[in-house]
Order: sequence, then C-alpha cells, then structure tokens
Amino acid sequence: MMIRVLRFNIYLLLLLVIGAAIGCKSSEPKDPNKYTKTDEASLRLHLEVNPDGSENNGPITVGLKSPFELNVQKAPFVTEFQIEKAAVVEVLGGFSISVQFDKQGSMLLEQYTTGSKGKHMGISAEFGQLRWIAAPVITKRIGDGLLVFTPDTTREEAERIVSGLNRVAKLVRKGRK
Repeated sequence: MMIRVLRFNIYLLLLLVIGAAIGCKSSEPKDPNKYTKTDEASLRLHLEVNPDGSENNGPITVGLKSPFELNVQKAPFVTEFQIEKAAVVEVLGGFSISVQFDKQGSMLLEQYTTGSKGKHMGISAEFGQLRWIAAPVITKRIGDGLLVFTPDTTREEAERIVSGLNRVAKLVRKGRK
C-alpha cells in the first residue's frame, strides 16, 4: 500500500514540474514593439474645446516631428468600436489612414463636424503604445462616415494601427467586443 502512494506522489510531482515549466514560457512579458497579426488597436476622436478648469477636458501634445499642444474633451465622441474598416492609402507625397465608420459612428462624426468647423479633432491611437497621432482641422461636414487623415507615424506604425483596427472591427461584427 505504501508503495502505491509513493508512486502516485512521484507522478503528481512530475506533472506539477512539467506544468510549471510549460506555464513559465507563457508568462514572459510581451514586447510592445513586436507586432503580431492578432494584435488589436484603438482609435479615438476627441473634440477641441476651450479650457474651462473642469476635469472634462485637458491639454494634449500632438505629433512627434513638430509637436503642438491642444486642449480636448477627455471623453471621445467616436471610438474603434464604431469602425467598419480601415486602410492605409497612398496620397501625393506619402500616405494617409482612411477610416470608414458604421452607421452610429457616421452619425456622430457628421454631428460633431457640422457644429465644430474651424476646431481641431484630436486623434489618439493605441498600438502597443498610446499616442496622439493627428489633429486635423475640421473644415467641412463629414456626412459619409469616411475620415481620411495624415498621421504623424511611420508607414509601419500606420499599417500596424490599420491592421489592429480591422481586427477589432471584425470582432465587433462577430459580437465579441
């Protein structure tokens, strides 16, 4: 009887050691600069507002090449959960990001761009790091839900953002987000 209990404990100990060895490999911290095809990204649009001393708005710094400060609402008016698809598009002298919003996102984009001509739209993206990547001036009403802007990113970062946004859009369509 004692031999069976001892043998059982050895097998149990062996399974615990194997389980710990396998589990340790997956607990390594993820490198934020390493991109995989399953990574997700966020994109949020914030409206420029005058500073009023409340906690609802605050200053941001937009851009890496030529940074400037802007005061925006802290709550975004459109998020990545309202995106149908995104793409990196070629434009004269470089590239831009094109984002097509769903019905709800399109209505919000139209509402905010109609009433905010002349103001900036702060665009933040998270793709391993959170950054303010653009702040285009609202010059006209955007009624078709298509936003095209030139980000202050490298092409690789823009492609990473677009890929992550399309992944989130796919998950939202499947009802997983």
